[in-house]
Amino acid sequence: MNRTIALTANQTTSHYDPRARGETTMSQATDHATITVGALAVRFLIEAADSNGAASVFECGVPANARMPAPHSHDGFEETIYGLEGVTTWTIDGETVDIGPGEAVCVARGQIHGFENHGTVDATFLAIATPAVFGAAYFREMSEVLATTAGGPPDLAAIAEVMRRHGLTPAPPNAT
Repeated sequence: MNRTIALTANQTTSHYDPRARGETTMSQATDHATITVGALAVRFLIEAADSNGAASVFECGVPANARMPAPHSHDGFEETIYGLEGVTTWTIDGETVDIGPGEAVCVARGQIHGFENHGTVDATFLAIATPAVFGAAYFREMSEVLATTAGGPPDLAAIAEVMRRHGLTPAPPNAT
C-alpha cells in the first residue's frame, strides 16, 4: 500500500491535494518487511513501483565478522552505498574501500564487487539502485535457494541462476 506525499513547500494542511494543482507527488512504500538471506537482513524502503522505476532503496544489516554476498557485477544499474552503522569493507574491481557511517561509494555498472564486515559490531548501510531494475524479489528468491540447502553447501548453480535472472552476473572465482 502506498501513500501520497506532496513535494511542495509551505504547505501545512493535510487536506491539500497537490494533484489538483498539477504539482509533483511521490509514493512511499509502507511494507518494510525484513528479508533474511543467510546472515544478511534486507529491508526495502522504496521499490520500483514507488519511484516510477527511478530507484530502489534498501537497508542491509550485516552481522559482525560476516562475508556477504558472492562477488558480482550488474550492467543494468548503479548501486550507491551509504553507511549507517558499523563499517563494511567493499572490494570493487580489486580496490578496497571501508564504508562507515556517513560515507558513501558508487558501484558503477559492470564493476565486480562484494563486501564484508570485518568488525566486531554489526553494520548497516543503505543501498540505492538506479534505475530500479533490482528489487526485493531477488532477495526473496535467494533466501528460498539458501533455505533448501540449510546445513549443507549452497547450490551454486541455483544461486547463479537467480542472480542472472535479476540482472547480476556472478564473478569468476578470485575476481574481486
